[in-house]
Amino acid sequence: QVQLVESGGGLVQPGGSLRLSCAASGGTFSRYSMGWFRQAPGKERQFVAAITWRGGFAYSADYSESVKGRFTISRDNAKNTVSLQMNSLKPEDTAVYYCAAETSPAGLGPQNSHEYDYWGQGTQVTVSS
Repeated sequence: QVQLVESGGGLVQPGGSLRLSCAASGGTFSRYSMGWFRQAPGKERQFVAAITWRGGFAYSADYSESVKGRFTISRDNAKNTVSLQMNSLKPEDTAVYYCAAETSPAGLGPQNSHEYDYWGQGTQVTVSS
């Protein structure tokens, strides 16, 4: 019953920035942990970032080592959106980026793709000179 739609992907030069957004509909968004994953051709789906619900107004953020310090995940519960600000982009960041929602925790942890119940269609990010 949850639908996720990513937007904001495109072509950017190395060192540039992009901001991805994910709009959610259905369910109670504020209670869901949300994640961003990416997948390049021929490679496994890779964890990028997650923002985890802790109850009330408390959330925690996690990042992969490859994007830490360059990417920032945030959420706007009033708009049912989660965003990924990507700075200092590198060619190796090129991938399809997916938004994911955890509505029923599986106990695998936010960095495991199998933790998430719903996925968006993805948005292409290409970093090239």
